Amino acid sequence: MSVKVSMKVNGKAVSGEVEERTLLVTFIRELLRLTGTHVGCDTAQCGACTVSMNGAAVKSCSMLAMQAEGADITTIEGVAAADGTLHPMQAAFKEHHGLQCGFCTPGMVMNAIDFAKKHPGASEHEVREALEGNLCRCTGYHNIVKAIMAGSKAMAGAK
Repeated sequence: MSVKVSMKVNGKAVSGEVEERTLLVTFIRELLRLTGTHVGCDTAQCGACTVSMNGAAVKSCSMLAMQAEGADITTIEGVAAADGTLHPMQAAFKEHHGLQCGFCTPGMVMNAIDFAKKHPGASEHEVREALEGNLCRCTGYHNIVKAIMAGSKAMAGAK
């Protein structure tokens, strides 16, 4: 059975006809063709599928598209400014080499933005704890933590 879903994604109203069991990550990647949101584990363990829903980080592989009905979703494609200027968190990841292969990066950035909004001035220990639900197989997290701390500081300064 199919259902119609409507939501706002990266500031644009979108809708589509999907099977009831369609995951939000599938809707985003396959129907909207926004492939920056990655599918890593399908079990909400790795965080590669993290997007912002109504201002909070969520793992889009663990929810149905119809659960996002009417929601305001932001994917990694919607984080930078319209003119291409990187979000302060994206710029910090670039500056502090907080990525290697890049597979986990979109989810890391989305989670980091949400964390930084809720915990400005967080300690390194708090940042490391916040990363618990985002897995990286390449970097060892050291530069990711530095990037999040710098991005958080930049976000706080941008207010």
